[in-house]
Amino acid sequence: MNLVQPAMRRPLTIVVAVIAMALGSVLALRQMPRDIFPTLGIPTIYVAQPFGGMDPSQMEGYLTYYYEYHFLYITGIEHVESKSIQGASIIKLQFYPGTDMSQAMSETVAYVNRARAFMPPGTVPPFIMRFDAGSVPVGNLVFSSETRSVGEMQDAALNLVRPLFATLPGVSAPPPFGGSARSIVINVKPDRLRSYNMAPDEIVAAITAANIISPSGNMPIKRKYPMVPLNSVVRNIKDLESVPIRTGTYPAVFLRDIGEVRDASDIITSYALVNGRRTVYIPVTKRSDASTLTVVNLVKKNIPKFQSVVPGDVKVSYEFDQSPYVTGAIAGLTLEGALGALLTGLMVLLFLRDWRSALIVVINIPLSLMGAVLGLWITKQTINIMTLGGDGEHPHAYGTPQSGRPCRGGFRPRSRPSAAHCDAVRAGGIRAFVLHGRGSQGDVLAAVTLRWVLDGRLLSFVEHAGAHFVGLGSARP
Repeated sequence: MNLVQPAMRRPLTIVVAVIAMALGSVLALRQMPRDIFPTLGIPTIYVAQPFGGMDPSQMEGYLTYYYEYHFLYITGIEHVESKSIQGASIIKLQFYPGTDMSQAMSETVAYVNRARAFMPPGTVPPFIMRFDAGSVPVGNLVFSSETRSVGEMQDAALNLVRPLFATLPGVSAPPPFGGSARSIVINVKPDRLRSYNMAPDEIVAAITAANIISPSGNMPIKRKYPMVPLNSVVRNIKDLESVPIRTGTYPAVFLRDIGEVRDASDIITSYALVNGRRTVYIPVTKRSDASTLTVVNLVKKNIPKFQSVVPGDVKVSYEFDQSPYVTGAIAGLTLEGALGALLTGLMVLLFLRDWRSALIVVINIPLSLMGAVLGLWITKQTINIMTLGGDGEHPHAYGTPQSGRPCRGGFRPRSRPSAAHCDAVRAGGIRAFVLHGRGSQGDVLAAVTLRWVLDGRLLSFVEHAGAHFVGLGSARP
């Protein structure tokens, strides 16, 4: 179909359509998610089952086996993979493409509850999550201090900052890493235990009996019915040192006689360093349907809010920002498009000596990029590294005449030059090609023929008004 004639007959319609496309592309750029990877929609579900103290063989026999047995009943399941390590088991459920993942998730939860009925007492519910390659960390919220301990920073990050951080749209809020949870630690002296011929289990039983969690009740007093809380839980941790371990006719043995109680942290299992000092950080993980740039800008905007809830000597900062990959790709595409338009327009102006043709070429490249962005938005795609890498104009070369005899160069045509012109090209020793942009029509480009001599210098160029092609080549040997 010849697009030039309808465009020439209705110029105002074409102008309005171009303006509408430009405005639509601006709207698309403001609303499209800008991300590192596209939304892949991988049909995968992960189930993570913790159980402290069990070795890999116990995890496999007592827990993982029952999960694998029941997960085979889920609709659309392709295969089940599992890996058992000390204290944890990871089960990967892979589904066939096109499976309804909402139904698969609900069935997974149902079969998890059924499988837990066969497991040892005390088995906690597992973590069930949908895997998506678009849900990736985009930075770290780092807490640092020169005076606070790691446990204090961990407590502030977990209980003060994380509740605010989790409310940001498009953000997943995992617990902080690098520190240990606050714990009440009882350090027992082994020599004291041996002197009293005492086992550690006696200490555990005494602490459990002396620190009972009991709900408050009500007591009728005259005409009132007040709530009456119990003092079964200590308010000061040092009061635990007064708990009796042994009582009877012999002198009572208290906890302070065999050890001490401290407000400390749990056993260290991970650590993070900033400038050589231990610190704590919260991974900033975006959800699969969120934009990387939007999440990063939102977190940076709320850093003063996070700083206001922590102690003054704790600094909150955003580190390891991953958004420059996206902004760099967008800036690179913009720069390459501008350079391509400028250089192409300069070459057309150099050879054709026509300002109108050069202006058309310069305007055509930004318009093509705008059309590509608008098409991505209409098809519900995102701006990411893959889509940015696919945009651009690629030339095509052709050179077969209408008579069917190929010009020297051997390319098949999409815009066919005349047979007489190919004969003229053969006589001049020039290999003829027809170049036009992807998706455009061959007859809308200006045509020139370049004639080269043996030493490679440009001898002359001839403009052919009737032959819609660009001829490039070299002289015959």
